[in-house]
Amino acid sequence: MRGRRRGIWKPLGAVCVLLLVLTGGGVWWLTERYAGQVDRLGDVFAAIPESGRPAASTAADGVPVTFLLVGSDSRDVAADGAAPGARSDAIMLARVAADREHAQLISIPRDSWVDIPGHGMNKINASYAFGGPSLLIQTVEQFTGVRIDHFVAIDFAGLAEVTDALGGVDVYVGQPTQAGGHTFEQGMNHITGEEARWYLGQRHGLPGGDFDRVKRQQNFLKAVMDQAVGSQTFSDLGTLDQTLRAVAGSVAADDDLGVRDMVVLAHSMRNIAKDDVAYFTAPVLGTGREGAASVVYLDPAAGDRMWGYLITDSLGDHAAEFAESALGDAPR
Repeated sequence: MRGRRRGIWKPLGAVCVLLLVLTGGGVWWLTERYAGQVDRLGDVFAAIPESGRPAASTAADGVPVTFLLVGSDSRDVAADGAAPGARSDAIMLARVAADREHAQLISIPRDSWVDIPGHGMNKINASYAFGGPSLLIQTVEQFTGVRIDHFVAIDFAGLAEVTDALGGVDVYVGQPTQAGGHTFEQGMNHITGEEARWYLGQRHGLPGGDFDRVKRQQNFLKAVMDQAVGSQTFSDLGTLDQTLRAVAGSVAADDDLGVRDMVVLAHSMRNIAKDDVAYFTAPVLGTGREGAASVVYLDPAAGDRMWGYLITDSLGDHAAEFAESALGDAPR
């Protein structure tokens, strides 16, 4: 297991996976140099009773693929599936549409108050500590009704190198903030790896707290994708090699996500443009307290509509219904 970073690296989690999955970099999948570096988590679905799992998502024009993406402070999973001490600080559902021309990413706030099978009501990120990937998958499937096809976890070593290998990325900041000695001015900011970890890790000083941090995760992810697709990353072999080696060193995937599957999926997504990826946060009613814990209450009515559209692979067609939950043009 490669070294782990803790603390403010945690919000960077899903960036690695989406860079791999959504940019369609076929060179990556065809090269054992990189494929062999992806750690394996084992059969994370084996412990989940099939009788209790949702049916596969349906679409008229093919088969959609749904990933559960998790950024946490540890990828270490014990033999019994538990991940003691680990908390999933970035939780995202990533859906690749059946037409392979659209994708959606939905962030689930880490403090969402949900029913964890066998453990009762708790924050959703506690499920990862209680039972590792399997229990987190089971928890998400239970309250969304969306079947998860693949699970990917990330540790945070090398993420600064990903950003630096791209030459930095441009993010829009809605209001000036400071973190870790770095000032982020209102407007467009060009940030490098060192600045990125502070931009993504900041929570205090942002009016929306964790909600704003979720928006920053998505905003940064969008910026990484825009830079990767719109620059010379995939035409400059040196830059490509440096970027993908850093990404590969941060990813662990379930055993069912084989190299051949990766090749086929990446090739099928080669025509996805940056504007074809939509970013949302699961609808929420607000925040409150459960005992000493500050929690997020999800909106069951709006959530049921969102998850229903995802199940039928039609969320892209109904995106306007969730404008308040979508990533805006000027996140803080």
